[in-house]
Parts: sequence; C-alpha cells; structure tokens
Amino acid sequence: MFRFTRANAQEREKLLAVALHAPPSSPHLLTIAGGSLGNPPQGFAHDLSLSGIGRGDQAFSAAREALRRWKQFDLGWVRIANPVPRILPGELVAVEAHTAWLWSINFSRIVEIVDTPTRFGFLYTTTALHVEEGQERFVVEFNAETESVLYIIEAVSRPRHILVRAGYPFSRAMQHRFARESRARMRRYVKESPR
Repeated sequence: MFRFTRANAQEREKLLAVALHAPPSSPHLLTIAGGSLGNPPQGFAHDLSLSGIGRGDQAFSAAREALRRWKQFDLGWVRIANPVPRILPGELVAVEAHTAWLWSINFSRIVEIVDTPTRFGFLYTTTALHVEEGQERFVVEFNAETESVLYIIEAVSRPRHILVRAGYPFSRAMQHRFARESRARMRRYVKESPR
C-alpha cells in the first residue's frame, strides 16, 4: 500500500482492477443524513468539520459542482487517482496521497448519496485496500433562510496498516491537514466560480 515512488498509469490500472473486487473493511458507522451513529467503537476516532463556504443559490450550485468534480481532493499532496468517479452507490474511489516521503493509493466505495434541492453529497466506506478502516461523508447544504452554504466532512476511522498504527499521531495530523485544506479548496472553488 505504501511505496517510495508514485504509481504510474499502468500500475494504477492494475490496482484498480484488483480493488473492484475488494470487500468493505468497516462496520456501519455513519449515515449520509445524520452522520455519526453514536459513540464510535473502541479504537475509532470521530472527526466532524462544519464550514461555511459561501452564500446564495449560485454558491450552492458551485459547491455541488465542486463535489461532483472531486475538487475537495485537489490538494497537490492528495488527489483522486482513478478516472473521475461518478457519485453513485457502488462506485469505487481511489485516493492517492503523498505524505512523509511515501506514496499510497487507498480505495473506498460509495455506499450512500444525497441529492436534493438543498443537500448534495456522499458517504463512502473503506475497502480492504486502504490503510485506514472507517467511513467518511462529504456533504454540502444550503440553508434557504440564511442563504448560507455549509460544507460537512465527517469521518469515523482507525488505523489498519501497521505503518499508520505506528505513526498514529502523524496520521491524525494528516487527517486534520486534509480537512483544513479541503475546506479551503472548496471555499476557493465556490468563490472563483462564475456568477
């Protein structure tokens, strides 16, 4: 799962072919609508990030488009590694990360989506080909009364790979960095979208 060099296109295709049959590696911990199902099991960390990223219908439309285009992962050190996944239940998502001089590609599968006039997003579950075990949801919400657009990232996870367990404080720092930079990326996308 970890390597010193970035996987080339052919290697990514092979990994994707294997990952298509990878079973889920996490119990049911979140719902798309309500988030956490209560206190997480022992060993799991719960992270919740709520961030205002804009105001008005156009900002919400831009936020929906950002999630559809996976802009929340367009961070330089993190990116989507498979051809743009559709936001549909069953869709495989490959996330490539470059941290601490190591590269990894981690596979999750979308299990729930929401698509209403005021909410859009998805929930995915890690597969057996992931360095973590857990679930994560990405949702944008539009409040018609205040016209505010909210970006929600919620995750319940624990380390699965031995290197992640050994470097747990570092992996937690990277999870927090991802949330911080993902919020900033979504804000920037919404702000720069044509009005």
